[in-house]
Amino acid sequence: MDPKALSGRFAIAGVGEAGMGKAQPGDTALSLQCEAARQAILDAGLKPTDIDAVFAHWDDRAAGLLVTEYMGLTPSYVDTTVVGGQSNLTHIVHAMAAMEAGLCDVALITYGSTQRLDRSRTRGGLAQDARLPTGQFVQPYGMLSPIGFYAMLARLHMDRYGTRAEDLGEVALAARRWAQLNPNAIARSPLSMEDYLASPMVADPLRKLDICQVTDSAGAVVLVRAERAKDLPRKPVLVQGFAERYIQHATPFGTDDWIDNGVLAEMGQLALERADLTRDEIDLVQIYDAFTINVLVGLEQLGFCGPGESGAFVRGGRIAPGGEFAMNTSGGGLSFNHGGMFGMPLLIESVRQLRGDCGERQVPNARNCMVQAGGLVMSAYMVMVLGTAA
Repeated sequence: MDPKALSGRFAIAGVGEAGMGKAQPGDTALSLQCEAARQAILDAGLKPTDIDAVFAHWDDRAAGLLVTEYMGLTPSYVDTTVVGGQSNLTHIVHAMAAMEAGLCDVALITYGSTQRLDRSRTRGGLAQDARLPTGQFVQPYGMLSPIGFYAMLARLHMDRYGTRAEDLGEVALAARRWAQLNPNAIARSPLSMEDYLASPMVADPLRKLDICQVTDSAGAVVLVRAERAKDLPRKPVLVQGFAERYIQHATPFGTDDWIDNGVLAEMGQLALERADLTRDEIDLVQIYDAFTINVLVGLEQLGFCGPGESGAFVRGGRIAPGGEFAMNTSGGGLSFNHGGMFGMPLLIESVRQLRGDCGERQVPNARNCMVQAGGLVMSAYMVMVLGTAA
């Protein structure tokens, strides 16, 4: 089937979060994940017995079966695909395919992490199996992964286009201003450009404030067919279009051009075509901001500005509250939270914006949202367009 035929046929009917920021002693990724799932099921106006498919992952194995056992579910379909931070958006697509094939009717999609509570995240990344490329060619040499790779990406952008540190700073400042409107954000203190430029250098040219938070978090969404969503209590958010591509594992040795390999640009255009929308019809954008440079590259590759123009595009608070381009409205991974894999919080914020549930940070009359997420180290690419029913 042409993926365009799936446009508008499936809806996110419920969302939930738990353990945002710093989890409590005794919490686990599993327990938080299931609490978020409970909230999402209630939000959708459903019962646990309505769930017949579970899509779950975190830094563990067989996560779907653990969630199933913990919640007393008996699904006919389970998926624990892990492709990095975009995995939950990939799960949305897999759930749509499973429903289309008649394998399930109501999908629970979850993610959870207690990386901050467990102190499991280091600047050098997780320990790697010596049999993998990262274990052989990256970790033994002291490379900060993934930080070092994105520092090189930022340096390449600076050298090629004249991008300034202040341009990266504009992204960090905008994220903080959005976070100040989000009572659940972990970083809400005032942030000036002087503060940004004075923050410690971690991997030149990336400073501490160019890098996402290290937090705990858990989230869940419930996906149903659009027809069923009409009978549920919350405003349904439709999956209008999507496109994804995978090019490598966690070591970008084979990528010809880290800024412009053409993949993200192609995925963005394809997602819009499948949604039958244009960029002018997108009311807000959520870009996975593990690093400030991701935002600049994302804006260019998604076609919102030309190559090398993103620095000028974000200046003057254009992407901050009150600016003309609403983006990363939760505060993003830079200031809201970043529990290891940020795809789920991107989804939840998008749903809440399209429902009109975001209070002070609400984007007026938001009807269509583009979500861009990646995975591992320039390895996986996903663009999804969400919208409300006409």
